[in-house]
Amino acid sequence: MSRVARLAAVCLLVAGAVGPAVGAVADPGTPSNVTDATRPTEPRIAAVYPNPVADGDRGEFVVIDAPNGTDIGDYRLSDGDGELVLPNRTVGGRVAVTTAPRAVRNLTRRPVVAANGSVALANGGERLRLRRGNATVARARYREAPEGKIARFDDRGAVAWRPLGRTDRSVVTATGGTARAFTLPDAPGVPLDVLRSANSRILLAGYTFTSGRVARALERAARRGVDVRVLLDAEPVDGITGRQARLLDSLADAGATVELLGGPHGRYAFHHPKYAVADGRAVVLTENWKPAGTGGHASRGWGAVVSQPRIVEGLAETFRADADWRGARPWSQVRRGRSFDRAGVANGSYPSHRSPETVPVNRTRLFVAPDNAGPAVTAALAGADGSIDVIQMSVDGRDQRFLRETLRAARRGVDVRILLSGAWYVEEENRRLVEHLRGVAEREGLPLAAKLAEPGGDFEKIHAKGVVIDGDQVLVGSLNWNGESVRSNREVVLSLEGEAVGEYYQAAFAADWDGGGSGPSLPVGIAAGVGGCALLAILVARRIDFGENVGVGG
Repeated sequence: MSRVARLAAVCLLVAGAVGPAVGAVADPGTPSNVTDATRPTEPRIAAVYPNPVADGDRGEFVVIDAPNGTDIGDYRLSDGDGELVLPNRTVGGRVAVTTAPRAVRNLTRRPVVAANGSVALANGGERLRLRRGNATVARARYREAPEGKIARFDDRGAVAWRPLGRTDRSVVTATGGTARAFTLPDAPGVPLDVLRSANSRILLAGYTFTSGRVARALERAARRGVDVRVLLDAEPVDGITGRQARLLDSLADAGATVELLGGPHGRYAFHHPKYAVADGRAVVLTENWKPAGTGGHASRGWGAVVSQPRIVEGLAETFRADADWRGARPWSQVRRGRSFDRAGVANGSYPSHRSPETVPVNRTRLFVAPDNAGPAVTAALAGADGSIDVIQMSVDGRDQRFLRETLRAARRGVDVRILLSGAWYVEEENRRLVEHLRGVAEREGLPLAAKLAEPGGDFEKIHAKGVVIDGDQVLVGSLNWNGESVRSNREVVLSLEGEAVGEYYQAAFAADWDGGGSGPSLPVGIAAGVGGCALLAILVARRIDFGENVGVGG
């Protein structure tokens, strides 16, 4: 519903090469190709925040990007009815100017300067002008304003809405080093060993948490003086179970800091990553912190332990950016007045066929969603020239962006195999997709194979989200092959490059591919000369996480 509110703040965020601080409003930076000759000489309207979550629209602001040496007192911001008078102050880049500094200081860590006057920012849309004397130096227009989102304007005035404070992290890259590669349910002790080894810090991020073994490891760490912080999703699809509530109570009692993301200040649809930082090591998983996942009692999953300082610190920075945002609430606050449902606990027992291995890695990269994982994964698939091996619980339809890129790869001659879960809750839709892909392969004569997995007693269900590209690049993490994961969720993915690490996960995929399936593994239409399709496993976990807590996005 459209409403007119007085402008609470006009923000000119402080310039510098450093990106937005934790909790700060993320706004457009200066393009890297701008030189002194091409640098604008007048300020511009870079963003607007017209519809805050707070009552009465407290905290509205406009972001103005000012060139170095600008006296902002020469300018007025107008909506045609009123004006905001900026203070006499020379700035270089971005500063915060506001009529209500207290409200805006809760939204940004940048310096805030008081201003006078008023401008209406209607939630239903507004036209803004930045004026110097009688001349208009910048214009901006937005239409219906979603609650809690900031509109960012490019140089042409195009608008892109995003949640206030959402991070804009770049891909983190490290060369050399090793990775401890492992699969689940074969090696559930690996993530536990990482947690038990910590002497100073543990930062554990997840979606749901019901593992008693992991909880005990965290409690013991907290009691011996380790700084233990746990960050989970406050509103998983099927709610928080009574078991999770009891474990989080126990963790808090042991001295761990337990916070949950969500609610009115949430920046993401779901906090869905599965990783932990323990001192100078980090473990990244496809599985939840629960018996069905990290406990090894149900799911086929992949994981890796890395110690490259840039990657470990990149994960720690991601954790702090999320845990220190105002959308993170203490567990004691989240649990107040809530009831929790009972849920069964997975207790299956499976053989351990594949031992963990420490393997050399040529390059490791850290992708996070929604910041950069979508383009990064797409680019990795687009770069394949030999094979793509994908394992996923399911894929979000025929038009899913990663699936489209994988089909393009097959059309240029890349050998592709896609292995999907045959579990009852996704079997029907997965079977339809497999039949569709086989039909495409037969009609076009593509080196593309797809089938449903049959665990054969090695695991209960596929929950992994992994890809092996050209036998020497592995993607492992929480990112499902669906639009919400890419655009709206917090997700974490490792890209591990090297022959040895590729061989490990490719062999793991091959064992699951050869262990059974629905129908022939190769479509009839593949030419006789095409032999030995390389692995492709499409890991697209939906929000069903069959086990102790059935939930989308597991």
